[in-house]
Amino acid sequence: MVRHLPVGLNKALQLVLDNVSGLEAESGQLNECADRILAADLYSKVDSPSVNASLKDGYAVVSNDVALATKDQPVRLKNIGMITAGSDKVLSIDSGFTARVLTGAKIPQGADAILSEEYVKVQRDAIIAQNSAEPGRNIMKKGSDVCAGDRIAAKGQQLTPGIVGLLAAAGFNAVSIFRNPMVTLIATGDEVIAPGMPLTEGKLYASNLTALNAWCRRYGIKARLAFAKDISHDIKNALEQAAAVSDAVITSGGAWTGDRDIVVKVLDTIGWQRIFHRIRIGPGKAVGFGLLKSKPVFILPGGPPSNLMGFLQLALPGLLKLAGHVNPGLPTIPVRVASELNGRFADWTQFIFGTLAQEEGMAVFHADRNKSRLKSMACAQAIVSIAEGVTKIPQGQIVPAQMLI
Repeated sequence: MVRHLPVGLNKALQLVLDNVSGLEAESGQLNECADRILAADLYSKVDSPSVNASLKDGYAVVSNDVALATKDQPVRLKNIGMITAGSDKVLSIDSGFTARVLTGAKIPQGADAILSEEYVKVQRDAIIAQNSAEPGRNIMKKGSDVCAGDRIAAKGQQLTPGIVGLLAAAGFNAVSIFRNPMVTLIATGDEVIAPGMPLTEGKLYASNLTALNAWCRRYGIKARLAFAKDISHDIKNALEQAAAVSDAVITSGGAWTGDRDIVVKVLDTIGWQRIFHRIRIGPGKAVGFGLLKSKPVFILPGGPPSNLMGFLQLALPGLLKLAGHVNPGLPTIPVRVASELNGRFADWTQFIFGTLAQEEGMAVFHADRNKSRLKSMACAQAIVSIAEGVTKIPQGQIVPAQMLI
């Protein structure tokens, strides 16, 4: 499907997500799966705890024995022994008896409560109970944390450290996760060189590529870096090799319609499926997207703000969907704008970099005024957008902001 006219942001994003699918699943060791996306629902293999267990160090009792116990009217119980967490020792108590129980230990048969040790005085082979303990006091029931057969995690869920711990408790040491994509980042342009190389006159370092690589790594996406001169066969070779070895391709530079902007022309000659080229956003209007050998290709402008914005708004959501994310994209929070924000055109989406400050319990967005493009992006903590059809956001209005930190 070829789109010659610029499309709006929402339409462009939908086209990206409609044409990208999650990669195949792979098995991953639980200890190495933090922040990955589950590829299948998971059901607990075991009960946790596996027994009725004590929540405290104390004494297992029959609750009726101590129902009226107080400091002034204590109750004497005979102690028959002690059980610790993980022990396979089996104890059973009757009325008038007790057993020392440590935190996490199995509740002895016959007991229905644990009396905390601070309410107990020890006398040789007996205790003096000075408080009551109703049925169930200080007892964690079998399966109260995780119950065998219960669904504990869903397909598409991100494996936070808390979920990883829950899965371990549920009996898992490996899980099915979506494979993270490998993306090739291609910097185009005769003037662009790799950081660390001697900088001769007229050249510049590939800061765009370095920043995109850092963003990919933040989300666990592996990136392969490549460079191509503004020559058709050089760009063609880079694109074809990238499509052969990667799950997605991102080009940086050469995205517009100038004499040296030939990325789209080259893609057209090698038979890609163009989905769109140019969208109504600022910065970033030269962004393009399509498929080459069924691999998603994102075309990003060379200007740093346009490059980063195109990546964050369209390429990153596409890459995250490849990795199995259900709601791909930057996280957002509500912010109050510190000053009026004005858009350039009513028929496109304007993005504004800014910083955040906490004022009266609310995050307040301060639009960046730095004249340096690179410093502006480097210092930015959030992005606020002025949507199509809106020309300004009044001072003090609460709006969603995309988080960059």
